[in-house]
Amino acid sequence: MVMNRPTIFIYTNQPDRAVLKEICAGIEEEGIFFEIFERSVREVNELAWQAAQDSMLGSGLGICGMDAAFSMRGLTRKRCVEICLNPGREQCRRLGSNSARAIKRQPLAMD
Repeated sequence: MVMNRPTIFIYTNQPDRAVLKEICAGIEEEGIFFEIFERSVREVNELAWQAAQDSMLGSGLGICGMDAAFSMRGLTRKRCVEICLNPGREQCRRLGSNSARAIKRQPLAMD
């Protein structure tokens, strides 16, 4: 029996491994599950938007190479909560954490 548990979806296109690792760590710190899927789309905001539409929780992340974005269901297609171009370790962690905090209705972390 396959059970679908509420998860944040992460849609990727050839993601930088360090970026992906830190984003996942940020989500894990908040105690939320996530799933990673490889996609052919190369626009980070489109990846994040589509992940948010498909996730049961309505929160999605997109990673394309070194770039990452966080979106929520209900936002317009080209608009994300946050986009990080070539983010550092702390930015990646915060992006992952914020995607989980939004679901828990907690304030988002800022720089």
